[in-house]
Amino acid sequence: MITHDVEVLLVGLGPVGSTTALYLARHGISVAAIECAALGATDLRASTFHPPTIEMLDDLGVATKLKTEGLIAPRYQHRDRKTNEVFNFDMGELADITRFPYRIQCEQHRVAHEVAETLALEGTAQVAYHQRLVFMEQDEDGVTAWVETPLAVEKYRAKYVIGADGASSIVRKLLDLDFPGFTYNDKFLCYSTEYPIENAFEGLSHVNYISDPEEWMVLLRVPGLWRVLVPAANDVSDATLLSDATKNELFRRMLKSDDEVVTRHRTIYRVHQRVVSQFAVGRVCLIGDAAHLNSPMGGFGMNSGIHDGINLGEKLVRILRQGGDHALVQQFHRQRHQVTTDFVQTQTIDNTKMMREGPGAARELRRERMAKLNADATLRRAFLKRQAMFTSLEDAAAIV
Repeated sequence: MITHDVEVLLVGLGPVGSTTALYLARHGISVAAIECAALGATDLRASTFHPPTIEMLDDLGVATKLKTEGLIAPRYQHRDRKTNEVFNFDMGELADITRFPYRIQCEQHRVAHEVAETLALEGTAQVAYHQRLVFMEQDEDGVTAWVETPLAVEKYRAKYVIGADGASSIVRKLLDLDFPGFTYNDKFLCYSTEYPIENAFEGLSHVNYISDPEEWMVLLRVPGLWRVLVPAANDVSDATLLSDATKNELFRRMLKSDDEVVTRHRTIYRVHQRVVSQFAVGRVCLIGDAAHLNSPMGGFGMNSGIHDGINLGEKLVRILRQGGDHALVQQFHRQRHQVTTDFVQTQTIDNTKMMREGPGAARELRRERMAKLNADATLRRAFLKRQAMFTSLEDAAAIV
């Protein structure tokens, strides 16, 4: 049996896993990164990169496609479909704390492929596709993992294993960890289209959260396309939801027009709010969707996963190169578990609730809160820092 000796075995080469592996390799850590697919997933969901995430990628020299192919979005909007009110928030107000005072809208797979290609050129990194983790066991000094390749089962011996293998993580399953939380009753339906939706709304920004008690939606501009996310009843069949009739009726209501809208993609998915009980067990750690899942409202999922990976990478460099104590791994767990629970989960649940709040006192209170935030410079700055994810990083750094 072929045996590989590395310091870190990383499972999963999406944007979270590839960025984490590149950080480790750049700091001289020998890392093997494996992916069960031919390439990292071409996922249509994540498309928003927040300022601190752009900084992390830029520091690693892998923000080229993001900056050249993505759309700069300094301004985003919360719109109320019933009252026609528009609340604008401009991230340019954060220019004193970041060199990227804006979001960049770009499909995650473009960035993930650039990172993975760069990783493959690193002398301390091995990158392999069509490889699937099947089993692992730990001892005091490291982890032994068995990986299925197209031709054989190979063995890896590593100081640490990182699971960045998504919502169905085999690493999490092998650790037998609880993944508590809930799944929304609604399905989520996502369209992408080249139709100029901006012509149907006055002053539409690249990022728009449109609340409505009957049919809320998110409109996101990515290079060459608009992406439209809407809820869909769970008791309606997927075939019906993906039909031309459903698509035509949705755009007729949205655009108030009978124009023919051609869609490039139509995708249905379920949305979960879950956080794993432990981000680290011994020498095995979880990051990204392997550790937490949340509603897409706010664009925090992929970003928080990359923040997980850089946080863990910094600690492993300290352990493996600077004489740091293994206990730093548990500090990683405390920091990222608490931030994920207190911020990412809480904020995405709140954002989703605000989008779909029915008529009544609660909805009016939320509208008043949004108006107050929009009008008060101090409150607005705090809100922008929180939505841009600077506050969550500050909060994590304060946890010992």
